[in-house]
Amino acid sequence: MSRDAYVNGRYVPHGRASVHVEDRAYQFADGVYEVVAIQGGRIVDEEPHLDRLDHSLKELRIAWPMTRPALRLVMRELVRRNGVADGSLYLQISRGVAPRDHAFPKSSPRPALVMTTRQARKPNAALLEKGAAVITIPDIRWERCDIKSVSLLPNILGKQKAVEAGAHEAWQVAADGTVTEGTSTNAWIVNDRNELVTRKADRAILSGITRLAVMKIAGESQIKLVERPFTVEEATKAREAFLTSTTSSVLPVTSIDGHKIGGGKPGPIALRLRELYLGYMAAPPKDTA
Repeated sequence: MSRDAYVNGRYVPHGRASVHVEDRAYQFADGVYEVVAIQGGRIVDEEPHLDRLDHSLKELRIAWPMTRPALRLVMRELVRRNGVADGSLYLQISRGVAPRDHAFPKSSPRPALVMTTRQARKPNAALLEKGAAVITIPDIRWERCDIKSVSLLPNILGKQKAVEAGAHEAWQVAADGTVTEGTSTNAWIVNDRNELVTRKADRAILSGITRLAVMKIAGESQIKLVERPFTVEEATKAREAFLTSTTSSVLPVTSIDGHKIGGGKPGPIALRLRELYLGYMAAPPKDTA
């Protein structure tokens, strides 16, 4: 089956999809994005993703390129055209095309919208069995990480450091020694009181949609949740650790900077939350209106 992309009102073959050289996302990273999971042909947590998209657009003063209902239709049509049963949809909106100038264009261009889909990769059985290794790095990002901006260079540099260290992810550390989040994931630990600890969503981190779902699942499962910062030292002494994201779902962490977590094996709470989250993804939404 051929693969299509959506570019500014048109479905086009993926290999021929392109944007204008003066699109402001290309020249200034003046745009936002979302990555949405697809499970059983269904878009998972669609409304929370669109809510976060709305927040990002408002904070950058970028208009919606179309109405929310129309965007939902385009998303579904692209998933249908590409025959994606399990995978993800990438959506990006920029301020649009305008002559290169740092300030907003005086005559507002039409926001540019592109979408692509990807089939899910086969889960890494060894990674799931052994758990992920993470390293810690200084958090050098800007102070509005709550905006899901396409400006990801610090994240890219951090992820590359993880790859070169033989790790799966890098957890970023603020000046006060507390973990903010991973380069593409949210960070969690389970302390010696069996409390689930993750940083509160503020401007220092992105409020992950998987993070929100896991928080809800934890509450329903009578797992005590504490939203607060935790230090690297606290993380290395934790009973368990794990990370969450759209593409990783819930992934146990068994090593932080070379320190074994939970004896070097995935912990029971992380494994339970992963199982519950996968069930959550597979279940149809309660409100299908």
